[in-house]
Amino acid sequence: MTYTQITLARADGLATLTLSQPEKLNAVSRKMIAEIKAAWEDIAADGSVRAVLLTGAGRGFCAGADLADPDRENGATADSGAALEKFFNPVIRSMRALPKPIVAAVNGVAAGVGMSFALAADIAVAGKSASFLQAFARIGLLPDGGSTWFVPRLVGDARARALTMLAPQIKAEQAKEWGLIWDVVEDAELMKTATDLARRLADGPTLSLARIKEALNKSSGNDLAAQLDVERDFQRELGKSEDFREGVQAFLAKRKANFKGK
Repeated sequence: MTYTQITLARADGLATLTLSQPEKLNAVSRKMIAEIKAAWEDIAADGSVRAVLLTGAGRGFCAGADLADPDRENGATADSGAALEKFFNPVIRSMRALPKPIVAAVNGVAAGVGMSFALAADIAVAGKSASFLQAFARIGLLPDGGSTWFVPRLVGDARARALTMLAPQIKAEQAKEWGLIWDVVEDAELMKTATDLARRLADGPTLSLARIKEALNKSSGNDLAAQLDVERDFQRELGKSEDFREGVQAFLAKRKANFKGK
């Protein structure tokens, strides 16, 4: 499809998905979420893409849902769950199931579902001026986009309840301290840092990275015995891969490995 609310660029195995409504701090309209959904489907189907960088244009990563969107249903008869079922939930499912690592570069505010997008990435890096806000309770809703699943697992129950019920806006440094994100860098260094990370992943052993992601996803629902079985099965597969042989040879030869994702 033709994208007007986002941009999707690809170069040398790295896809960059940018939310591109900077005048609204990339607040998500119905049109934008439809484009985001299509973009993740496009990325999943593109065998040339080995990693993804997700960011927002302008001063903000994503300010959450666009409450002024003319296409948004309002009133007592509106079904607030319909858009989740049709658009938002498939996006989060696509991000977590994607067998390619996702790096989020969080610039400015990440509020509401924008924060959910950042948490759904595999690695999130924020600029020092970035902030995070579970804004839903401020307008009489509950967190969505998977945040009621992500937040307690990242910060623990006590902090999760305060973050979601009191809805404080927290700075990037605190988000890092609490384990919501991986790292914080100077604003001017954000895109370079995040792009370098994403490039490193794109150049890495992508079959291995895909299985690491899948194993971590499975771990939340497994006991130790079941997870040991997952590790056994995936390790058996990876041990027969070309990338494993290349990794060992490169290690022994003290050279950089040339991984091909096979």
